[in-house]
Amino acid sequence: MKKENRKAAQERRAMERKKQEQKDKCRNFFRLAGPILLVAVIVILVIWSILDAKSADDTAADSSSSSVSETDSTDTGTSYSTDSSLTVEDGDTVNIDYIGYVDGEAFDGGNTNGAGTDLLIGSHSYIDDFEEQLIGAHPGDTVEVNVTFPEDYGHDLGGKDALFQVTINGIY
Repeated sequence: MKKENRKAAQERRAMERKKQEQKDKCRNFFRLAGPILLVAVIVILVIWSILDAKSADDTAADSSSSSVSETDSTDTGTSYSTDSSLTVEDGDTVNIDYIGYVDGEAFDGGNTNGAGTDLLIGSHSYIDDFEEQLIGAHPGDTVEVNVTFPEDYGHDLGGKDALFQVTINGIY
């Protein structure tokens, strides 16, 4: 009976050693891999937040390209120049105010209400030919911009001709 007890005790100790070895291997793995996994998770979260921010910017750009009334939120961090000797050129960022008219009536959403909005000339974020008609204007000028809304525009404006009275507040 002693031999059987001794053998059983040896088997139990051998099992306990194996369990301890497995625990030690796990601890060592996490001591080495834990910081690496933590850095990987942080990198993934940073990339995810960058892509999410880019997606939000793209969504804003898409929505502004489908509507004249929404702003192109180009934030240059500087104030614009009102020097009337400057001329709007392709690639300039301008600050404008506008009121849009269809059939001689101002329409909802076609007005900056004097708040001003920044627009990058050549970005094509407004209706076709809107930006191009501002080229050559000067700060302080009011320009009549004639456009035709695309057929699929919506807001009961699709396919209609519009006139925008656009004031060039300044050029960045």
